[in-house]
Amino acid sequence: MRFASLGSGSRGNATLVEHAGTCVLLDCGFSVRETERRLARLGRSGDELSAIVVTHEHGDHINGVGALARKYGLAVWATAGTLALDRLGKVAEVHCFNSHQAFALGDLQVQPFPVPHDAREPCQFVFGDGERRLGILTDVGCATAHIAEQLSGCEALMLECNHEKSLLDNGNYPPSLKRRVGGGQGHLSNAQAEDLLRRLETGRLKQVVAAHLSEKHNTPALARAALAAALGCESDWVAVADQDAGLDWREV
Repeated sequence: MRFASLGSGSRGNATLVEHAGTCVLLDCGFSVRETERRLARLGRSGDELSAIVVTHEHGDHINGVGALARKYGLAVWATAGTLALDRLGKVAEVHCFNSHQAFALGDLQVQPFPVPHDAREPCQFVFGDGERRLGILTDVGCATAHIAEQLSGCEALMLECNHEKSLLDNGNYPPSLKRRVGGGQGHLSNAQAEDLLRRLETGRLKQVVAAHLSEKHNTPALARAALAAALGCESDWVAVADQDAGLDWREV
């Protein structure tokens, strides 16, 4: 099993998870043309995708989903709350999943779990191939005990490190937006991500990636340092999913 990021941040998100003959796209916040360009950079094309799975309905995660699904005849998987907002347009094949129940997509096992975020029915995921597990967590305001339980014991983790609290507090966002981003249904700070990672069982961890970094209120160095502190490792061992460059393939 392996994974890669097409891009991660407030201007668009998409992640590939692949095992054997299955290649799943998690979210698509980019236009079709931009998604195709980023897929090509990773050696993939739209007609090689098996399905699109959606975390929630915010534009930076869903804006390109419907158009991409229509162009390539892809099935879309999402929660009932996400689908109720009708952000996809007409899509030929849509599957509604329960965020507490695992399901299979070809060669991949998919375990969704609900998260606190200011969306209709948001969730995040653990992907597995029967032996190894990849946990993905972004767009979450606080790390619950259930989240920690789901992510413990994974071989690879992609964790939100959205902002450094001092940079957000002193930034130029209006107070209401600062409260939203830093609140319990907003986005994880570096310190919150570090605290979560300290709570996890990480004995099998081979890959850790900082994701969804704010371009205004965080830096890759700060995100890396926070996760490295939790693991007691060198900061350059921690990878970062970039907004523009994404992240190249990583083996789990």
